[in-house]
Amino acid sequence: MSTDTGQRLRDTILELSRDRGPDKTICPSDAARAVDADNWRELMDEARDAARALAREGKVVITQGGEAVDPDVEWRGPIRISISAR
Repeated sequence: MSTDTGQRLRDTILELSRDRGPDKTICPSDAARAVDADNWRELMDEARDAARALAREGKVVITQGGEAVDPDVEWRGPIRISISAR
C-alpha cells in the first residue's frame, strides 16, 4: 500500500464512519470508492488493511454478521466498519 493511498483510505474511513455515527456502519468499498471511483476494486485489500489498522488503534470497530471481530485474527468475507463509541 502506498503511504499516501493508505493514509487517504484511513482518513476516509474515519470521516465516513464519523458521519454515520456509532450505530451505523460503512463498507470498505465506500472508502475505496471515495478515494478512487474508477479503480476502487483495486483498493479493496488496502481499504481492509486500513480498517484493520484503525481497529487496532481503537478508532473503529470491524464487524462480521453483526459481531465484532479481532483485527489481529485472519477473517474472510464481507466486513462492516463503524466508528468506535469510546
